[in-house]
Amino acid sequence: MKPTMPDQATYNFYTTREAARKIGVSITTIQLWVESGVLSAWKTAGGHRRIPSEAVDAMLAGQRPSAAKGRPEHTHSVLIVEDEPVQREMYRMKFAEWKLPVRLYLAEDGFDGLLKVGKYAPELVIADLSMPGMDGFEMIRRLTQNTEISVPAIIVVTALAATEIEAHGGLPADIPVYSKPIPLGVLKHIVEHTLRQSVR
Repeated sequence: MKPTMPDQATYNFYTTREAARKIGVSITTIQLWVESGVLSAWKTAGGHRRIPSEAVDAMLAGQRPSAAKGRPEHTHSVLIVEDEPVQREMYRMKFAEWKLPVRLYLAEDGFDGLLKVGKYAPELVIADLSMPGMDGFEMIRRLTQNTEISVPAIIVVTALAATEIEAHGGLPADIPVYSKPIPLGVLKHIVEHTLRQSVR
């Protein structure tokens, strides 16, 4: 017997709730990924999102096993969004040297940053501004304007001057901006302060 259209649609596509359950994230995370283009989707005539099963399968194939199991050895998480490989490696080495109870995640651009915010819900995001593809300005705009996403702390580390930042439309007033390269003592203090704030 030929399958009916509803059965065919169910086979080829997931609802937002089904995709969230399949990947193991919240519905809000799926919505953010769809809005940001991380997951492709289309809307039915009634306005409901439908996510291709192959997009969900591809997302699952790219997940690390440790992400699904959680992070039992760490109580906090920090995401650094930086396109320069040397800078990312410096951050990685320093966090390892400090031996803080932190799981460190690294992203190469704003698009990757949004993906990892949705997946790992970091307590602190340290972001560059000038990056290829989606830059830091756009990533921060999306994070701060989405009321369903909560990032407790965001700081910016950039080589741009204040006038250049303003020329791009500026940043929210509560986001601190540090010049590159950020002094490592300052960076460590910021991380430790964020950890203290999160346990209050």
